[in-house]
Amino acid sequence: MSGYRALKAGLVGLACLAGLCAPARAEERVTLGWGRMFHNDAIGDGNDRWQSGGYSVSMVRGVSYGGTLPASPGEILEFRLAADIMAPANLSSPAADDRRYAGALSFGVHTHFDWKGTEISLGGDLVATGPQTGIGRFQSWVHERLDMPVPGALDDQIENGIHPTLLAEAGRSYALGSGAARPFVQVQAGAETLVRLGADLTFGGFGQGDLMLRDGATGLRYRAVEGDRKGGISFVLGGDVAHVFDSIYLPEGGAVTLTPDRLRLRAGVHWQGVRNSVFYGVSYLSPEFEEQSSGQLVGGLSVNLKF
Repeated sequence: MSGYRALKAGLVGLACLAGLCAPARAEERVTLGWGRMFHNDAIGDGNDRWQSGGYSVSMVRGVSYGGTLPASPGEILEFRLAADIMAPANLSSPAADDRRYAGALSFGVHTHFDWKGTEISLGGDLVATGPQTGIGRFQSWVHERLDMPVPGALDDQIENGIHPTLLAEAGRSYALGSGAARPFVQVQAGAETLVRLGADLTFGGFGQGDLMLRDGATGLRYRAVEGDRKGGISFVLGGDVAHVFDSIYLPEGGAVTLTPDRLRLRAGVHWQGVRNSVFYGVSYLSPEFEEQSSGQLVGGLSVNLKF
C-alpha cells in the first residue's frame, strides 16, 4: 500500500508544479485546436455491454503551436470534457454476477510539454458518477425513442460521487521509416488507480508534428492540434498492459471481483484529405473483472471537417 500512496502523492506534486509553471501572459492565449473521439462497442463487436460507449471533446489553448511541444508546462493547456457508460452485458435484466451500471461525466485540465525529448502530458479531472450525471436518464430516453428495452440496470448503478483524478503520461517518439514508434508509461490515481506501460506504431504521416491525445477507454490516439499535414492514408498499431490497484466502477466487496491486470490491443486507419480527415480504430479490451466471460472489441471514431 505504501507504493500506492507514493503514486498518489507524486501525481499531486506534479500537478501542483504544472500550475506554478503556467506562463504569466495567459491573456494572449488562443484556441489552437479541438480534439474529439467517439467510442462504442456497437462499432466494434456490435454489442452493447461493459465498456459500452463514450465521447470526449478537448479544447487546446496556448499562445502558439509550431509542430513541437513547448519546454515548459502550462504554456499549452487542454480543457477536456468526457462522458462514459459502463454497463452489464444485459441492460434490461442484468445477471447477479455482472458489473453494475456506471455513468461517468468528467471535466479536466491537462498540460502538454517536452522534457528533454520526452513528451509529457499532465493534469487532473473531476469525475462525477451516479444518477446526478443524467447519463442513465439520457440512455433510457434514447432507448424509448428507438423502441429498445429500457435499461433495468439503472436500478443498481454506481452511486453519486465526485472523484478527483490525476493523470500523467510520458512518451518518446522514434523515427521508423516513414512512420514512428512511441513507447509510453502512464500513471493514474483517483476514479481508477493504475500504472500502464505500452507502445504505439504509426505507418505513414499521421501524428507527425501534431498534438495527439489518448482516449481513456480504448487507448486510441487522436489529433487535437494539427502540425505537418500530410495527405493520404496512415495505419496505426498499439498495445499496453496495466496493473489496476482499485476502481470506483468495480468496488471491493461487490458482486464482481476486479481483475488487477488489463491488456489493450488496438489498430486503426487515418485518412487525411486536403481539408478534412477521418480516423477509425478498434481496440480489444481484456476482461476487467473475474466474472466477465470474455474480452470485447470497442470501436473509436474521430472526424474533422473544415468548411
